[in-house]
Amino acid sequence: MSEVLAGPRIRRWTRVEYDRLVDLGFFEHGEHLDLLDGLLVVREPQGSRRAAGIRRVLAALRRVLGDAWQIDSQLPIVLDEATELEPDVAVVPHDPGHYRDAHPARAALIVEVADSSCRIDREYKMNLYARAGVAECWIVDLAHETLEIHRRPEASPDSRYGWHYERVETLRAGHSVTPLVGSAGPILVADLLP
Repeated sequence: MSEVLAGPRIRRWTRVEYDRLVDLGFFEHGEHLDLLDGLLVVREPQGSRRAAGIRRVLAALRRVLGDAWQIDSQLPIVLDEATELEPDVAVVPHDPGHYRDAHPARAALIVEVADSSCRIDREYKMNLYARAGVAECWIVDLAHETLEIHRRPEASPDSRYGWHYERVETLRAGHSVTPLVGSAGPILVADLLP
């Protein structure tokens, strides 16, 4: 008679528990984690090409948005009680005093710069951003030298986490994109690529 073995139990974390672990110094210095729907996920290492891409995105967004919005890089943003991510770039309401006691909980635009993490960004993070109601997300895909624009979050029972972006467009160098946020002007895709 063979025994039926149950699968491993997975313990999901809340954002409050995760923040408490961070405050207690539970994680190693420099360890980069995201809380994805209750699961702690180690983020991809940051190579020079990815870092250059993040810098280019920051510069381009600062040019078109000026001081009207706060543009954060790799800082926490709260999506819900089980999700706290550190996107490569997040455009959040300009109110630094408000973020003293809590991380931003809404963003107008999120940008992920991806080398080897494209699959996680597309299959996991985009659906979580859509579920949180982020109107627009971009993936700067370094491997294919493209910009993916994700817009119009909508419920989708077939998608991971029950949400996705209804409109996804892929642009190459030679094209431009105008962020939905504020009265931003166009940005050349080439200006986002290292």
